[in-house]
Amino acid sequence: MILNIVKYPDPVLSRPGEPITEFDAELRKLIDDMFETTYASQGIGLAAPQVNVSKRLAVIDLSMGKDPKDKLVLINPEIISSEGKQYEEEGCLSFPEIREKVVRAAKVRVRAQDEKGKWFEIDGSELLARCFQHEIDHVDGMLFIFRMSGLKREWSLRKIRKLQRDGEW
Repeated sequence: MILNIVKYPDPVLSRPGEPITEFDAELRKLIDDMFETTYASQGIGLAAPQVNVSKRLAVIDLSMGKDPKDKLVLINPEIISSEGKQYEEEGCLSFPEIREKVVRAAKVRVRAQDEKGKWFEIDGSELLARCFQHEIDHVDGMLFIFRMSGLKREWSLRKIRKLQRDGEW
């Protein structure tokens, strides 16, 4: 089922998600629905708060559904190490039409649980590292707009206000 993606400034986006403790059929259904929503939206990642579920869950698939082995489920994720810097453009399904460059670590190591509750660690670099950081920010209640420079953030917020006034947001 394709879920509704909430847009900024919905308050659920600014709240840290609750830890997941139940690894059951309901969680697996949410994960499946989040992947389906990601693909329908032509995204590469989605965090539970973006679908109005205040939980520490994110799904990532850099192949956009083309390669099943690229599907990643991160439950209760945390970044345990990072190195380097990259400055690249990002977008966000909760900020349609907003794309800006932000600084992120070039490489990260993430610790998370899978859909069965088993802990694992995974390394990511370049786009995967950026995606890990972006989605973990979401479950922490941090939005990429607040990682932009002050000028770019103000420009983006002005654009959002105009789209809201015009009924397009």
